[in-house]
Amino acid sequence: MPLTEAEKWLDHLGSCSPCYGDFSRFRKSYEFRRKRTLLAVAASILIAAGIAGWMLLQKHNEALVAQTVVLDLRNRSVPRGTEPNPNEQPLEVNRAATHWNIYLPLGSSEGQYDIRIVTPSGELLFAADGTAKLTDHITSLQISSSVLSSRFGRYVLQIRKTGSEWSSYPLLLR
Repeated sequence: MPLTEAEKWLDHLGSCSPCYGDFSRFRKSYEFRRKRTLLAVAASILIAAGIAGWMLLQKHNEALVAQTVVLDLRNRSVPRGTEPNPNEQPLEVNRAATHWNIYLPLGSSEGQYDIRIVTPSGELLFAADGTAKLTDHITSLQISSSVLSSRFGRYVLQIRKTGSEWSSYPLLLR
């Protein structure tokens, strides 16, 4: 309604108490609904931003955890040959791991080592080599690899000092 047409109604509202009371209640009701709508929109935006931030943080933390894996072979018996000890629990590794820190069995010496992951039937999945170092009475071998393209399942981790026999350990990629 244009202001020129509303002028007669404004004069009436200024002089009629019941009509002004009605107008005042309508205005307060409109303002309350408007504030409630704006508050609901703001709350929705905050909730959506909170959920998105939480999901992003979870994804980031998952990626950090999955990047490094420690395989501790210190308390495992040293098997000889290409067959792992059937009574040993498999070493569990996330496929997304890109940095492997392998603690070699007690008594292992420093030097060059070969590492490979094979299927139970002997098909080669991954091969690498690295230099084992003795630090704080622990002989450890660090390699960088990615077996992300591999399928979940059971495999065999084989390690040998260059020129020696393979030692085999059951491995579970998850």
